[in-house]
Amino acid sequence: MSDLIVAIIIFLVSAGVVVYCGTKLAVYGDALAELTGLGRLFVGSILVALATSLPELSTNISAVSLNPPNPAIAIGNVFGANMINLFTFGAVALVFGGSRFLANVSLEQKYLVFLAILMTVVGLIFISVPLNISAFNIGLPAGIILILYVLGMWYIYTKRPDDEDSDSNEIQTTLSLAKAWMWFGIVSAGVVVGGIFLAISTDQIADITGISSGVLGIIAVSIVTTMPEASATIAAARMKAYDLGVAGLFGSCVFNVTIIGYADIFYRDGIITTQGEPTHQIAGAVAVGLMLIGLVVILGKNKLPKPLLTIGVAGIVVVYIVGAILVATNG
Repeated sequence: MSDLIVAIIIFLVSAGVVVYCGTKLAVYGDALAELTGLGRLFVGSILVALATSLPELSTNISAVSLNPPNPAIAIGNVFGANMINLFTFGAVALVFGGSRFLANVSLEQKYLVFLAILMTVVGLIFISVPLNISAFNIGLPAGIILILYVLGMWYIYTKRPDDEDSDSNEIQTTLSLAKAWMWFGIVSAGVVVGGIFLAISTDQIADITGISSGVLGIIAVSIVTTMPEASATIAAARMKAYDLGVAGLFGSCVFNVTIIGYADIFYRDGIITTQGEPTHQIAGAVAVGLMLIGLVVILGKNKLPKPLLTIGVAGIVVVYIVGAILVATNG
């Protein structure tokens, strides 16, 4: 029992570090975006998405680097994080007015949502139908996922709104560019270190309690590692920078799938996509379903009745809860 208590304490402390540093990472990333003159769509889909996804990246690489490695945590965290990102989208949209929130989201977001769906479907296919082809101990699925990300984000960049910088004057910072980069680096290191201990403690808790590592990755770890995305989205909504928050969430969903590719580079016991479990498939399918609902409400924001749009974002919250229960009961 003492070992379990120690593991839980390490989990809680490392989770606190990840949440705090991850949240600050989004803040300093936003400051860098202002100081460098980047637009909010780029900030959301690239800079904020990458910054707030560092907890998932460091945690998952740590999980597959354990001795023995625990790929179930890594894969579970990817799909679990995408589920929670959509839950955040639905919950924040609901709190900030439902249809009124959606009215302020640009239609160009649809390209990013399409890419998030495509990437998640591809990841789901690879763990459901394992492809045992590799080179230099790196699986072909990992290479395909990473290439798809680069091509997809290039396409998103070409489809960005022409007036993406129009609201940049709402962002204010007193930091110099040098200090912004310095603090960005410091909190990035904090996220990475916290993620390492988060993976280690989760693996220990799973071993001691007998709870599936996949379930822990999908529910417990993914909740913690997506707190930066949630914080950034809430902050963006409060400052009426709706596109920044939404792009950050869906951009994070896109990047999260690439973490399967990065984790595979560090996974030395084969190809990580061959380690999928039924709970991962359930989580991936739920994540895709949530994204499809998100796509419908964004595309229909000017066409569907306002009550129906509000029901749609509320439906995202409900479907996530049902999906989380399915994952827990099947794990």
